[in-house]
Amino acid sequence: MKKYCFGIDIGGTTVKCGFFNTEGDLLEKWEIPTRTEENGSRILPDIAQTINDKIAERGLDKAEIEGIGIDVPGPVHEDGHVDFAVNLHWGVVDIVGEMEKLTGIRTKALNDANAAALGECWKGGGAGYHNLIMVTLGTGIGGGIVINDKVIAGAHGAGGEIGHGHATEELTEPCNCGNVGCLEQVASATGIVRLAKMRLGKDDKPSVLRGKNFSAKDIWDAVKAGDEVADEIAEKFGFYLGRELSIYTVVSDPQLIVIGGGMSKAGTVVLDYIQKYYRQYAFAACKEVEFALATLGNDAGIYGAAKVVL
Repeated sequence: MKKYCFGIDIGGTTVKCGFFNTEGDLLEKWEIPTRTEENGSRILPDIAQTINDKIAERGLDKAEIEGIGIDVPGPVHEDGHVDFAVNLHWGVVDIVGEMEKLTGIRTKALNDANAAALGECWKGGGAGYHNLIMVTLGTGIGGGIVINDKVIAGAHGAGGEIGHGHATEELTEPCNCGNVGCLEQVASATGIVRLAKMRLGKDDKPSVLRGKNFSAKDIWDAVKAGDEVADEIAEKFGFYLGRELSIYTVVSDPQLIVIGGGMSKAGTVVLDYIQKYYRQYAFAACKEVEFALATLGNDAGIYGAAKVVL
């Protein structure tokens, strides 16, 4: 009888590992280093080793394991291979084929942002909902779309790449993806810092942000403190992200939008600015979509990876 599964979240620095029962309870979690040298050739063998070791440590039979779910920072095809994952130094890698050969356990793979969305839908801020959009606001912007409890990955594994929708004509420098004017450039943690620098350069209006090397957290702290310039920056951020989300909801018609990632730690104030502009631009039938903060934090990926094999 199948009793357990593994959820694996591969990051550029560490691999987060979760051991779950088939009811979705996280029984244990741990990390191993992501060894990206030699074109990342050691990453999957290292994961297979830690899984095999955990099974042996717990005295389990592999017949008790439902499967291994693995998420990676890059587009994942339906058959479980990636064409590239820059942060892992991977070119084409058959994740599913290699892991099944190394462990003898059924494996599924998906994009990391999609895994976070599935995890939040299952056990986090979106628990109880079956249709949602997840947005992760970190150094970049990740996203995932869940419809009827299934992640929409699309034909090329790029479904839910919200951060790379076109958002503005104001920029000239390229995004990391090569395009110019992506949402990620104006609404991620680095994006809101860019907006702040642009705003501060327009005039000499007083602000606590002037004359310091500030972060996204500093901007939101200034917003909470009533800084007028910081408020203007947050309005611009909310405009870009709220308007972009109105486009995604008219396509996917979710019940809920979950906001996660490092910037979500600023709290509901972030939602306030996004919702204001979302409701202004959203199609009538989608205008009252609910908003919530993510709750699983860094564990969202391992939960989503586990869910995909259950």
